[in-house]
This record gives sequence, C-alpha cells and structure tokens, in this order.
Amino acid sequence: MATGHADPRRRARILAAALDLIAEEGVTGVSHRKIAARAGVPLGSMTYHFTGIDELLLEAFTGYADHVVAVFEHHLAGAATQEAAREAVTDLIHTLSQGPRRDLILVQELYTLAARREPYRALCARWMRRSRALLEAHFPPDTARQLDALIEGLSLHRALDDDPPDRSVTREAVARITAVD
Repeated sequence: MATGHADPRRRARILAAALDLIAEEGVTGVSHRKIAARAGVPLGSMTYHFTGIDELLLEAFTGYADHVVAVFEHHLAGAATQEAAREAVTDLIHTLSQGPRRDLILVQELYTLAARREPYRALCARWMRRSRALLEAHFPPDTARQLDALIEGLSLHRALDDDPPDRSVTREAVARITAVD
C-alpha cells in the first residue's frame, strides 16, 4: 500500500472507506477515526483532504450518484428504438434491485440525509436531472419523470420483497407508463 504524501489514491480510498462504513453502520456510525482506520490512512489525512465530515460525505455520495448514473448510461446507451429503450429500463430495474445490499443501503442513507439537509437535497436533484436526461433521449419529459420514479420504486420494492415479481410484471409497468395514447 502506498503511504505518505506521494499516495495519489489516498483521497479515493478515504471516499470508498466512507461509503463502506455508511453501508455497514449508517451515516450516524461514521467518524473521521473509523474512516481513516478503514482506509488505512493516518487520521491527519482526513483534515488534509477534507474540511470536515460533511464535505467528505457529500463527495462520497456524489461519487456514488455518479456510479448510478453510469449504470443508467450503460443500460440505455444501446437502445435504438423505443421498444429497446423499454427493455433497457426493465433491465435497469432488475439490475438495480438485484445489486449488492450495500447499494440499497447507500441510496436510503442518501435519501434520509436529503430529507433533512439542503446540500444532499441538491445532490439528489442533480442526480434525478441526470437520470431523467438519459431517459429523455428515448421518452418525452413527463414520461421520463414517471419512469425515473418507477425505477426507484420498483428497484426498492423488488430488493426488499421476499418474493419479488418477475420481469413480466416490470415489463408491463414500463409498457403502461410509456404507452402512447
């Protein structure tokens, strides 16, 4: 492991450690000391790289949101037709709901912070705008907004359900929202 000031990955390790700890203990369970220990960095690195725990958490969650947007991009990029886009949204919902429990926890921790604190609300608003923009490449704006909510809701419900509905139910929900009157 690289150490000292020449360690170009130190900041990234700190951010990754913060997300890992949040997933294990929740936001209220993290501290500079725990994050530094998890990242394998001296405690002083925390204040060298971040002005405080809020800056660290906001940057960590921003990186997480960027990751989820990349998942959206990956699924939607190859959709050349509206039917392909519908199937891509179905795939996206199943990918998100079957992903690591860590991701489910991180999303909920972020939403809880966003419900209480403006910087995290602003982060979520930027994330939603980016997600909707990707959906708007395939669907009208109002439909994209509805699909974005469906993706969030069905992903959560599927992840927490003891007997999650299969793809046909997801596909039907996507088709209903994207149906042209």
